[in-house]
Amino acid sequence: MDLLVLLLLCSAPLIRGHSSGLVIDSCEELKSHQSGLSPQTAPSPFIVTTEQRRYRVGEDVKVELQGPGSTPFTGFLLEAIEVGSETPVGSFATPAGTAKVLTCSQRPSSAVSHTSGFNSSYIQVTWRSEPSGDIKAVQFRASFVQNSTTFWVNVMSPVLTFTNGRAARSAGALTGNGSTDPAPLVKSAASISSANCGVTKVCFSQPSNCDPAVSASCYFMSAMMLAGGTAVQYEMTGPYEGYIAFGFSDDQKMGNDDIYVCGMNSNGQVGVQHMYSTGLTTPQVVALGNVYNITTSLQNNVISCSFTTTEIISIQGTSGFSQSYYFMFVCGPSSNGQIQFHKHDFVSTTKMAISTPVVSKRGFPDIIKAHGSLMLIAWMTTGTLGMMVARYLKKMAKGTRMCNKDLWFVVHVGVMLLTVAATIIAFILIFAHTRDWSGGAHPVLGCLVMILSFFQPIVAMLRCGPQHHLRYLFNTSHFLNAVIIKSLAVGAIFTGLNLIDSSDGWLMKVMGGFLAWEALFYIMLEVHNGKSKEKGSATVEVESESVKIDGLLIGLFFLGNICFLVALLVGIGVK
Repeated sequence: MDLLVLLLLCSAPLIRGHSSGLVIDSCEELKSHQSGLSPQTAPSPFIVTTEQRRYRVGEDVKVELQGPGSTPFTGFLLEAIEVGSETPVGSFATPAGTAKVLTCSQRPSSAVSHTSGFNSSYIQVTWRSEPSGDIKAVQFRASFVQNSTTFWVNVMSPVLTFTNGRAARSAGALTGNGSTDPAPLVKSAASISSANCGVTKVCFSQPSNCDPAVSASCYFMSAMMLAGGTAVQYEMTGPYEGYIAFGFSDDQKMGNDDIYVCGMNSNGQVGVQHMYSTGLTTPQVVALGNVYNITTSLQNNVISCSFTTTEIISIQGTSGFSQSYYFMFVCGPSSNGQIQFHKHDFVSTTKMAISTPVVSKRGFPDIIKAHGSLMLIAWMTTGTLGMMVARYLKKMAKGTRMCNKDLWFVVHVGVMLLTVAATIIAFILIFAHTRDWSGGAHPVLGCLVMILSFFQPIVAMLRCGPQHHLRYLFNTSHFLNAVIIKSLAVGAIFTGLNLIDSSDGWLMKVMGGFLAWEALFYIMLEVHNGKSKEKGSATVEVESESVKIDGLLIGLFFLGNICFLVALLVGIGVK
């Protein structure tokens, strides 16, 4: 019997055995014996269960240790610990017969073990929670001895969560879905930071590698597997707009996602909600399940939530903490506790498993990057080229014709058709990806650009002849429509960049410089054009000089244009 007890004690930080099976001061002493044996690595056939999953202040909980069928174990050690730590909690009632209570960490009756001659496949003991009402999630940890060479350690029970009837009713789900499951009591959120990212927890943020403890504009989530591998601690924080949420998906698209939401509920309090997305409609609310240690905060326009759960990640076709998923993070407004369509969304570039701590780089799907790049090229480069050629370079290469048309006209039509084609492709790409209306100004502006640019060349093909007395109506309307499309396109580009560059605004600043550069050269060209008209009839030499200046200004403009375009395309590419 001494050997059995010694095996048990060497497997946990407990060391001194007696023939009675009682361990004396075992948790306070260093190991003084060495069995030379190692615990089993295969799952234990013996389990620890409780009759309930929740407890209240001072409540007695029945804990059962049992083996498969009639397979007996000859020794055991059982203690209750706070989830995520080694701190013993509560106390065990003195059992009758073949078990005795122990003193661990100077806490009387904080563990229970067998006595001499124990040999059974089942035993039940009683654990009593703390009388103080301090909220803790508890797990029971056991070691089992089967024979002189076979034993298991760190056999964990399901998590036992604290519940309080009044707290459960007042801290309901984010949207008040009417669930009868008691919700955990909510406390103020502790500081969330990027410390230990890639060491003990998986982290995902926008911008990449930002620290929410340093930057209030950091969107951040982390997942840390707790001891035993049955529970995960999640954290999320970001600028407050109504709610933030993270999810796990098998691909980089919305739909079939396991989601947790941190947002303002209908009572004006921050709460946590569990949801599941089946498509592009509003995700469905599901039971919060075994979630505990919830902490929430809304301070200085930053919303934060952290919680622990034993609910495994589950999406169609894949489930479990050890599986790999794409991480998603979204944020958006809410109304009376109901989440609205998100304004910003970030997706990891690769799949990750919670069980393998890494620091993930967030990114946007390539199809979104392609959409933005095409619209940028179309309306800040090719479209601008077509407009400038038609307005300022008609006299350049005068007399040179292509396809029986003036060269300027062929260039103008060619680049503008390319602009319209790029717009159509970008429009199709984004709707094929989202398959829904995202809300906000960006899609409205984009649709207006698409409609007006689509009809612009159609109307141009139906124009009257150059000498027709109503030709001025076409010229005026064609010019005004081009200016309107350009203005709407610039607005769409700014609002689109804001969706992917909401943290430091670097892309927005570059776009601002891009627009200022274009406006500067339009002003210079208009001033030069006005002075040329003031001279009235001019010699061939003066006209030639004017054309050269226009060409030089436009060439210089496009040199800067390409630099700004490349900077923005690279910026979009790394998002």
